[in-house]
Amino acid sequence: MSEPAPAIILVRPQLSQNIGTTARAMLNCGLTDLRLVAPRDGWLDERALAACSGADALLHGARIFATTSEAVADLTRVWATTGRNRYMTKAVQTPRVAALDMRESVAAGMGVGVLFGPERTGLENDDVVLADTVLNVPLNPDYCSLNLAQAVLLIGYEWFQAGQGEPKAFDMSKGGWGRPATKEELLNLFTHLERELDACGFLRHQEKRPSMVRNIRNMFQRAGLTAQEIRTLHGMITELVTRRRRDVEPGSDDGRKLEDQ
Repeated sequence: MSEPAPAIILVRPQLSQNIGTTARAMLNCGLTDLRLVAPRDGWLDERALAACSGADALLHGARIFATTSEAVADLTRVWATTGRNRYMTKAVQTPRVAALDMRESVAAGMGVGVLFGPERTGLENDDVVLADTVLNVPLNPDYCSLNLAQAVLLIGYEWFQAGQGEPKAFDMSKGGWGRPATKEELLNLFTHLERELDACGFLRHQEKRPSMVRNIRNMFQRAGLTAQEIRTLHGMITELVTRRRRDVEPGSDDGRKLEDQ
């Protein structure tokens, strides 16, 4: 049985042979969890199988998802690979630093993954916002173009090498912190919060809504919330909404303004 390792998530990959060479790079580094988001029809073709050079089982075992959100839902920590400034407040790591961080996270029982974007355009901002950390490869600034398999191999190599020493484990459950929240739990919180922000009019400016939503999500991503904290936030939102509706209800027995109490 292979050790727990990062999931490699290819978002809207365009060429089947690039998926094949990615599988080859992954297996070189002991990575076996391949996830594809909205790949083109017929991606598992002769070109992919020829390019994988014997990593057929990994290709056949790849999991397909319709959206990036679904692909990361069971993960706790996610890195996004990008070489462009996304104008987001996110931690940025090199592959070597990220590999050590991934090792620690895996040792603590967390599910981790790395997002890679389409070959031509890279990840979109709505994909990057789902990640906790941006992964940037420091290369020749005059020419830093990598193909998909090269990028996967570079990050996979650092992961593999970081495993040659003993990773430093930590346990967030000690001291009453509880387990870290999964991406699915975070996404459910975002849905709940954004629904109520729409209802109260906070997100009323439609032209600004996408950037406002990304900023709000980034704030919570940086917080490193636990599952218990997620439940508390759900309760806070529900109570605020319930109290607001009660306060404006005609004839309510408890129609006092909150500031009067």
